[in-house]
Amino acid sequence: MIKKKPAKKSGKIPPNELSGGRFFTGRLIKWHHSGNNRQMPWKGEKDPYKIWLSEIILQQTRVAQGMEYYLRIVKAYPTVEQLAAAPDAAVFKLWEGLGYYSRCRNLLATARMVCKTYQGKFPATYQQLIELPGIGPYTAAAIASFAFQLPYAVVDGNVFRVLARYFGNHTPTDSTAGKKYFTDLANQLLYQTAPGNYNQAIMDFGATICKPQQPNCAQCFLKTKCVARLNGWVHQLPVKEKSIQRSVRHFTYWAFDYQGKRAVRERTSGDIWQHLSEYYLMETDKLIEWDKQLVSEWLIGQGIRTFQLEAISPLYKQSLTHQQIKGNFITIRLITIPTFLQHYQWISINRLKNRAFPRFINQWMETTEMP
Repeated sequence: MIKKKPAKKSGKIPPNELSGGRFFTGRLIKWHHSGNNRQMPWKGEKDPYKIWLSEIILQQTRVAQGMEYYLRIVKAYPTVEQLAAAPDAAVFKLWEGLGYYSRCRNLLATARMVCKTYQGKFPATYQQLIELPGIGPYTAAAIASFAFQLPYAVVDGNVFRVLARYFGNHTPTDSTAGKKYFTDLANQLLYQTAPGNYNQAIMDFGATICKPQQPNCAQCFLKTKCVARLNGWVHQLPVKEKSIQRSVRHFTYWAFDYQGKRAVRERTSGDIWQHLSEYYLMETDKLIEWDKQLVSEWLIGQGIRTFQLEAISPLYKQSLTHQQIKGNFITIRLITIPTFLQHYQWISINRLKNRAFPRFINQWMETTEMP
């Protein structure tokens, strides 16, 4: 049985995490200089105006969509003075299609405040930056570190996910305690010599390698010390309190078989089905329509290159009191046991009926011919 580590509390960071953090920070910076090939027009930018503009656009927008708007606005208004002097209607027209128009209103308000209060130069302190309209802790930290090399860590969903997985921390990232804990940890891990490079590195790492649903664990330079990877928690972290309250949840269960045995673990979190058995679980925000190619890509991303895809089940559903579970089961025959499954129990397939599974899993097992 895998025993989940107790959720860490906010406050002082344990010494063992800071020790592991030195490896984490060092490898991250090395990767940033030698292997980080993510291209974005604002990457490496030192002009606080352009950094600020990119961050405001990306607050509620994907990079691929935001890039076009960024280039369009910079071309029309190359400086903050030109943006501040622009008619509202002209700026809103350039913003058209991005949505969340309060961002555009704050954009104009901040540009005009910078020109009026700071003579057209963005303030060079975190405290002054965060007082500008539409600038919160994340954006202030980004501008402070990228433009002025001030020691402030950016903390967003990408950073929460990376830290929760690497340190194997089950504290909900959307809880008050979790936000404080991970923010404190992020700031203690910060590479003080070049905070901008570190912040860019961890954001790019979360976007290209430690991705939410299909992380590229096989190519990860941190995998030898990643607690989630070593314990098979990658797709259970980060924990979010709100996810437990969703009315519809989407599960993919991976039934991994090896020499007549199947990988099983006990659910030990405070979620549904506590103390019942389950297979390797991947929970996603949306239902994934699995096919052979997508399964192969996902397995290779986890470092599994030799396998036999036995079956992809149809969609199964179960209604609970406050939520509905939807999902699929994917049966995979392994040649070797990968690292992230070595801590699972391997139960003879003909003895699985002796384990207590949730109804959602049982209904699949009852209609599936066991190998």
